[in-house]
Amino acid sequence: MKVAFKVNGRSTTVDVAADTPLLWVLRDALDMKGTKYGCGAGLCGACTVHFNGAPTRSCSLPVSAVQGASITTIEGLSPDGTHALQRAWDELDVPQCGYCQAGQIMAAAGLLARNAKPTDADIDAAMNGNVCRCATYLRIRQAIHRAAELKAQVRVTEAGK
Repeated sequence: MKVAFKVNGRSTTVDVAADTPLLWVLRDALDMKGTKYGCGAGLCGACTVHFNGAPTRSCSLPVSAVQGASITTIEGLSPDGTHALQRAWDELDVPQCGYCQAGQIMAAAGLLARNAKPTDADIDAAMNGNVCRCATYLRIRQAIHRAAELKAQVRVTEAGK
């Protein structure tokens, strides 16, 4: 089946079985390795991407469902690593093994797109289900708060121009 959609702002068409999970289309057909396989059942969050702006588990989303959609992966969040979340993650040295971090960042990006100044409870609710086997949850929460601050600084700077 041919499926046409956008990935990170670029139009693409793939010819794969309709039930192929988006994760495998991204990794195998499009050679985008940033999105990780974790559990294959949509339970751990390692494979989180944005589907029309909403954080979505790509391992359980058939590619047929993304016809005409817009997908953003960790590679498309900020190609040069300057997104506020990427900067905060680096600044606070969040990852240990790093395996889950792309999914964590994509889930956090979805939260910050909806809520510019989330509380701890907002963060915990939005990140619930994104598993970090190294248990860096407190650093993840701190980094989301820091990213919100960085984004606010950019808004203030841009408003002053």
